[in-house]
Amino acid sequence: MSRAQPLTAPPALLGPNDPPPFELFNPEGAAPILFVCDHAGRAIPAALGRLGLDETALARHIAWDIGIAELTRELARRFDAPAALSTYSRLVIDCNRRLEHPTSIPPVSDNVPVPANQALTPAARQARAEACFFPYHRAVDAMLERFAQRGVVPVFLSMHSFTPVFQGFERPWHVGVLWDRDRRVPLPLMAALAEEPGLIVGDNEPYTGRNRHGYSIPMHAEARGLAHALLEIRQDLIDTRHGVMEWADRLERAFRRVLSDPALFGPRLG
Repeated sequence: MSRAQPLTAPPALLGPNDPPPFELFNPEGAAPILFVCDHAGRAIPAALGRLGLDETALARHIAWDIGIAELTRELARRFDAPAALSTYSRLVIDCNRRLEHPTSIPPVSDNVPVPANQALTPAARQARAEACFFPYHRAVDAMLERFAQRGVVPVFLSMHSFTPVFQGFERPWHVGVLWDRDRRVPLPLMAALAEEPGLIVGDNEPYTGRNRHGYSIPMHAEARGLAHALLEIRQDLIDTRHGVMEWADRLERAFRRVLSDPALFGPRLG
């Protein structure tokens, strides 16, 4: 699996008017929790135009995880926890995919061809990685190193959102918890969420944490033995401010129950 490596040269893709590749929200937060949001933004470097797409396409889920950035910031604020959020669209490069994965820079996303992603040269792919992927993951590494320097072992929470309908299938879940081998957070979290009235909670739905497609959890959490989970919230539930606050209330209740276990704040053994 590819690791975030130091740059050998300044990134040429981003210009002076482009936003930085990541946002650190509440970086001095005192809670032993790190929220990460791999698909928070939908920015595109000016040098890439609109990737050959119109604004309607770029406002869709193919470009970003709708609603999740605002929800992540709200949870980080309530818990006084730091959060790292990516800035650039996953159509530029997906910060939750290995660089060698076919969907790292998708030529087609949910049946929508992306003209600027066709037949890219290795140099063009590397420029995107150096501009957007490596800086974001180095920022996550740096935040985890700050915890380590204080002797703190944090819980790692990866925040995502999913579409209500995919390839004609109406997804029944309101929220899903993705996980693989470490059950310390996922099992009690699913139990807590299941007690919320009317919620349908997915266990490794609508995706699975066991296919090894993701990058952030294996690279940052599993490699360090950190207790972790990946949450998927349905996008139509958090695409308004009211929805975000409602889900922040719900997730705060569940997280406070789960995170009251002091055994979570140590490395996984075995």
